[in-house]
Amino acid sequence: MKRFFYICFLIPVLCLSISCVDTKNTEVKLVTAEEMISILESEDVQVIDVRTPEEYSEVHISNAQNIDYFSPTFEEDITKLDKEKPIILYCKGGVRSAKCAKKMEEAGFEKIYDLEGGLSRWQHSDELDLEVKS
Repeated sequence: MKRFFYICFLIPVLCLSISCVDTKNTEVKLVTAEEMISILESEDVQVIDVRTPEEYSEVHISNAQNIDYFSPTFEEDITKLDKEKPIILYCKGGVRSAKCAKKMEEAGFEKIYDLEGGLSRWQHSDELDLEVKS
C-alpha cells in the first residue's frame, strides 16, 4: 500500500518537473541563396558575416554586419545583437557560420539561419546582392 501511495505521489512530481523545463528548441536552419532572399524580403533580419575584416572588405552581402568569428571579442560582440530578431549567418564555406550558429543557439537566440555552403557557393550566382571591392 505504501508503494502505491509513493508511486501516486512520484508521478505528478515528475510530470510537474518535466513541464517546468525550458522546452524552447532553437533549430539552426540551413538555407539556400533563394531562401535567403525570400527571408530578407519577408522578415526583419540581422545579416551577419563571420569572416575576417579582410575577407569582408573584398566582397560581402549588402547590409551585412561583419563580426569576425576569430576575433577575441567575438563572444561579447554577438551579445550586442537582438536575440529575438532572426539572424542569417554566413562565412566563406559554411564552417565558421555553423560554429557561430551553435554559440548563438547556446546564447539563446530564437531564430537562426545559416547560408548553406557559405558565400563561395553562391558568390557567382545572380541570387545575392553583393558588394564587391573594385
